[in-house]
Amino acid sequence: MTGVAIRATDIAKQFGKVTALDHATFEVPRGIVFGFLGPNGAGKTTVIRTLLGLLRLDGGEAQVLGFDVASQSDSIRERTGALLEHDGLYKRLTAEQNLDFWARVWRIPRAERRRRIETLLTRLGLWERRSDAVAEWSRGMKQKLAVARTLLHRPELVFLDEPTAGLDPVAAAALRDDLEHLATEEGVTVFLTTHNLTEAERLCAQIGIISKGRVVALGTPAELRDAVGAASIIIRGPSITAAHVAMLRTRAGITNLTLLPDGVQLVLAPNASVTPLVRALIEHGAEIEEVRRERPTLERTFLELVSDDAQAAGVAAT
Repeated sequence: MTGVAIRATDIAKQFGKVTALDHATFEVPRGIVFGFLGPNGAGKTTVIRTLLGLLRLDGGEAQVLGFDVASQSDSIRERTGALLEHDGLYKRLTAEQNLDFWARVWRIPRAERRRRIETLLTRLGLWERRSDAVAEWSRGMKQKLAVARTLLHRPELVFLDEPTAGLDPVAAAALRDDLEHLATEEGVTVFLTTHNLTEAERLCAQIGIISKGRVVALGTPAELRDAVGAASIIIRGPSITAAHVAMLRTRAGITNLTLLPDGVQLVLAPNASVTPLVRALIEHGAEIEEVRRERPTLERTFLELVSDDAQAAGVAAT
């Protein structure tokens, strides 16, 4: 499936004197897991609510699955699923009863809803516990069931607002695996907000970063990392000294150089090669144990992109 699932252009939202969205612009392709990252209060949940038509925009325009959020929000909600701050589960009911209730809300025919419930519970590893009251379940299992609820009516797009928040590492990892498989098997577009940068880097084909209501970067994880700086080269060896650093400073192609306790860290100019530098170190008596290219982490990228200095300079991967 190709095309654009979400297109937001210059969208704005004001709550009194508070600017929640400040002319944000971004697109989400169909059929991918899209990560939407930002600090608390950056505008992530406001974006989701406006895209679902639950909040009216004060400016700009947006389309979801080809429908306008201002005039066709019913059509959007019919074709999407959402897991926001409430999981939508009834704790006294069993897992099967919960999904049967929501399937009836979506007017799914009886035979089809039985098949659909079994399929989702099986894929999420919950089928054997289908007759248990949800109140007896762990938080991780409840979150899986909540995800199943969002997928019942076969939506084209699902919004998941921090689905792994509050889960222990094992439960969070299990849910991430399930989301990855479901996105592939169900063929849905997933709009995921999360504070877990490792989670975003692993799951998301593209990432948008929002800060103070503005989308400050948009691209693949690799593109975002490249936007804030080149990869560095770590050369480790017990005999690398300040004299070797002084020698390297005379060489072309190095834009930054730092002496480490057990080696040296270099940032090279575009198209510069590390091979002659390693050769020069060896010729000057250095013993080399390791040469490693180290890309900027997504955490460093995120922190730099949401910093005031980066935004003032217009740093972005869009």
